Amino acid sequence: MTDTAADPPERRNVLFILADQLQAWALGCTGHPDIATPHLDTLAASGTVFSDAYVEFPVCTQYRGVLNTGRYASDSGVTNFGMGPAPDIRCLADALGDAGLWTSYVGKWHLYEFFDSAVLPEQRCGFERFVGYQSHNSYREGIRFWDEDGGCREFVGGHRTVATADIAIERLREIPADRDFALFVSFLNPHYPLEPLAEYEAMYAGVDISLRPNVTQPEQVFTPTYSPASPQPVTEDPNYLRYGRSIEDFWRFYAAMVSHLDHEVGRLLDELRTLGRDEDTLVIFTSDHGEMGGSHGLMNKYVWHEESVRVPFLVRSPGSPAGRRIATPVAAGVDIWPTVLDWIGADAEPGLPGGSIVPMLDAGTAGAHHPAFAEAADPERGYVMVRDGGWKYVAAYGSDATIALHHLGDDPLEEHDVAADHPEEVARLGELVRAWKADTIREIRDSG
Repeated sequence: MTDTAADPPERRNVLFILADQLQAWALGCTGHPDIATPHLDTLAASGTVFSDAYVEFPVCTQYRGVLNTGRYASDSGVTNFGMGPAPDIRCLADALGDAGLWTSYVGKWHLYEFFDSAVLPEQRCGFERFVGYQSHNSYREGIRFWDEDGGCREFVGGHRTVATADIAIERLREIPADRDFALFVSFLNPHYPLEPLAEYEAMYAGVDISLRPNVTQPEQVFTPTYSPASPQPVTEDPNYLRYGRSIEDFWRFYAAMVSHLDHEVGRLLDELRTLGRDEDTLVIFTSDHGEMGGSHGLMNKYVWHEESVRVPFLVRSPGSPAGRRIATPVAAGVDIWPTVLDWIGADAEPGLPGGSIVPMLDAGTAGAHHPAFAEAADPERGYVMVRDGGWKYVAAYGSDATIALHHLGDDPLEEHDVAADHPEEVARLGELVRAWKADTIREIRDSG
């Protein structure tokens, strides 16, 4: 009898799981010693961890614009809250639908509208099935999801994270057996306000959570919400009283939110396995941006520091080597479109700036890839960041003036700006930024 190698699994489906405001180092598999994430650690062990993944615009709406269009914000025009892709822009779900996949979206959307509301048919960027909400930063009140038929489901007395996983599991079960699928699931966790279930809060009560060495007590730890509006004065907000005065308290509650997210992701992956669809499904887990968490004395996102623009990026590709860690810088937005089309064997979309990471997945090793860019598209206080090899360079969005240069291999905490010591790298990377702007910013490109 002759031994024969098993045929590689068929590549058909995509499960994309998005966290919100999850710092790259806040998982066990990405190095945190105190935050329990057993399900995501298992996902990492069965796939690939891209340790140096960057979002292209570290804010909720703007990242979602990048994800859905495959274009940087300065190209798609989704540069602020309340914006969405123009009707003439082709979106990722359109391409997946054209490839024959059953497409569905579950959870937070946050495109076109800033406050809580249904997502209108013309706002869904081509998804065939859709159940979600615009934006509502409460985990316990106003938990409403609107479906593709206009129906509203309300979860009174529940928790938004549990409801998101419940609906995603329902959608997995509804997929016709003869249809390939692309399911996108968008959790709010661990975006503020930090409102974990009691069992996860209890896990970290009194625990000393390890902080990054560049963390200092911020002037203001607590961030109020606008949908719903936080109580005024903010010092009377129950969430402020629980974690808003101490960065150590913040991280205990943040850890609880992350562990709860991990549990719900585990439920979703278990259901995928139960349905027998895990061996032909590409699974991607990432976040729309990070969390400063007190690093450099700052909270939240938007800025160019690593804690804001760098995100976890875990990929399980059945048939590819498992348990790999790749440090090649990749883009957590523009690279998604070419990657998923490449993985299912569909034709590449012409004219988009991203690149497929499938060759690195299949080889299980680092490979050549485009530099990673991030932006804040504001002529006055914005920036363009480029990560190329070990170098990270930041220039002013409007003037191209140098803001900072760091070599992350030597200075992973970004404590020493070495621009004055490396004029050759400032010149080289500054030219990359100018070329990116010329190719990307719509006004520049159109006038050229």
